[in-house]
Amino acid sequence: KKYREFANLINDQSKNPATLRSLLKFKAAKPIPIEKVEPAENIFKRLATGAMSFGSISKGAHENLAIAMNRLGGRSNTGEGGEDPTRFKPLPNGDSKRSAIKQVASGRFGVTTNYLVNADELQIKIAQGAKPGEGGQLPGHKVSVTIAKTRYTTPGVTLISPPPHHDIYSIEDLAQLIFDLKNVNPRARISVKLVSEIGVGTIAAGVAKGHADMILISGADGGTGASPMSSIKHAGLPWELGISETHQTLVLNDLRSRVRLQTDGQMRTGRDVAIAAILGAEEYGFCTAALIISGCVMLRHCHLNTCSVGVATQDEILEKRFRGRPEYLVNYFRFVVEELREIMASLGISRIEEMIGRTELLELNSGILPWKAKNIDYSRILYKPRPSLKSINIYEGRGQPKVPKTVGTYYQMKQDHGIDKVLDRKLIDLAKPALKEAQPVKIELPIENVNRAAGAMLSGEVCKRYGEEALPDGTIHCKFKGTAGQSFGAFLAKGISFELEGMANDYVGKGISGGRIIIYPDKSAGYKPEENIIIGNTTFYGAITGEAYIRGVAGERFCIRNSGLFGVVEGVGDHGCEYMTGGRVVILGETGRNFAAGMSGGIAYVYDAAGDFKNKCNMEMVVLEAVSFEDELTITDLLHNHYKHTASLLAKKVLDNFKKELKNFIKVMPLEYKRILEQKKLEQKMNLAEVSD
Repeated sequence: KKYREFANLINDQSKNPATLRSLLKFKAAKPIPIEKVEPAENIFKRLATGAMSFGSISKGAHENLAIAMNRLGGRSNTGEGGEDPTRFKPLPNGDSKRSAIKQVASGRFGVTTNYLVNADELQIKIAQGAKPGEGGQLPGHKVSVTIAKTRYTTPGVTLISPPPHHDIYSIEDLAQLIFDLKNVNPRARISVKLVSEIGVGTIAAGVAKGHADMILISGADGGTGASPMSSIKHAGLPWELGISETHQTLVLNDLRSRVRLQTDGQMRTGRDVAIAAILGAEEYGFCTAALIISGCVMLRHCHLNTCSVGVATQDEILEKRFRGRPEYLVNYFRFVVEELREIMASLGISRIEEMIGRTELLELNSGILPWKAKNIDYSRILYKPRPSLKSINIYEGRGQPKVPKTVGTYYQMKQDHGIDKVLDRKLIDLAKPALKEAQPVKIELPIENVNRAAGAMLSGEVCKRYGEEALPDGTIHCKFKGTAGQSFGAFLAKGISFELEGMANDYVGKGISGGRIIIYPDKSAGYKPEENIIIGNTTFYGAITGEAYIRGVAGERFCIRNSGLFGVVEGVGDHGCEYMTGGRVVILGETGRNFAAGMSGGIAYVYDAAGDFKNKCNMEMVVLEAVSFEDELTITDLLHNHYKHTASLLAKKVLDNFKKELKNFIKVMPLEYKRILEQKKLEQKMNLAEVSD
């Protein structure tokens, strides 16, 4: 009864229409008995909760969503903040805190190989409904010890998500990331989150061609409470526009049968779900509603860490106020699905698939149109491509395009990801002693630029068997010769070393999770490595931990969003160490412009023999310092390793004259990171003083 009252308040907007769907009504149809409608258990599988990160919301709220959706058979979403590996194991009572959907956003926080392997779906977040085209930021005061551990960063240090994914500047780049993720977890489906905007159908067509398994069209309503007011009020469009355009475009291009479509944005009732299905969606996301059911009272200061009901806070005292329970969400979704089943029965429809794209079941409710909206035209939203007897799309005069009858209007066939014959299949076969018994293995193979994402599938296998700890250092050593394709060593797990004699394309070491990558030129090459680019752009993007020794120059955006990689390179292009939050990097050569932009953590040591580095460094968030004794130890340690692995003459030259060369090194220190480290040292001194007292 209470749900009926709630649903009527949402569904009946005749006095004050607030949404596009409120102006639509279902046409009269021949009903069927509700017993003939597919059971609720089948429909639960189509439901998901929105991407809300652990960090934006509390541990209790995040885990509550996961437990509820796992009980229903639906899917919860990690958001872009990673997930504690302890949640991957089921609880003694059979419940699970594991989020089925693991998100991969532009910040790549917590995106480890183990995180990716423990997913049923990997979602690439291109944009967010409430603030399309903008990045994200988690203020330092919300980055607790637990949050920092989950995101592989430093407590108290602000975390910035770049506006774009820096490995996605085109549909081809997106296809590469989809390929990378499918390699590391072949069992997971790969989804892409887009925003309801004009032209989103064209983008979705490219995404489908890039082999995404599912496309999410996110509406402008709802979204994070930490989004700027200007974005909440003025950016994005209602999901009704985005999902209808996307469905129609995919049908007209015979791409609809390859992908599932999902939509979200202030969905609350079974009627909302029914209209979404008729406009083209086959899966449905609930975000704000799920939080309200969990106890959110819409205080709208999520970014301040002062949520008094324990939903959007990391404050330990406030977190204890969280009163949400999985049972509340389970009950709510049962009511939503039962309302949906009643609507389906009234329309004479037994299965969700029969509803998808059936816009002839809807019409404009002219009787409730306010005087300002008398001329509103829904023909584009309710347009349905007409079937044609011909085998290609045709136009008749100035009419609408037609499609062949054979064109699918909902998901029917799997995408071909092309992972059956990748190089990693051979690596996995050769590494069986290591995978089965952790025995050391050495592999030597040639490599070509068609061998993309080398190491991703092998790393996934390691984490599937050994979890977060992976293998002991150097258990699997692979030596390659040639030119590696894109994403060489992507998500390389601990215990795997990749040595390459030759050169590599873009995205080397993307998301490296404890592995080691060594690259040096072909021994027969006549050029000077320190004067030539040997690896491409956006390398070690989102690196978690591990080592990298590159004898040669890297392209643009080296070590962008590095969380914990220790590495040496002999020169970098523009935007080096951008958005870095941890790790140590030695740049043994020149840098491009805009070095350290958005860098909030970690330390870079730049060998500035020319004395012009200060002009190339972005000083907004960092300070340049002389190296300390502790820094000397770090630099010498990394240079010794660099020389040992790559036989770098430049490293040898610096080491042989270290006292003299040391003055050429400049320490790039983020201001916030410096404050946190100094605070830690002070606390340690105080603790020692207390012990001595």
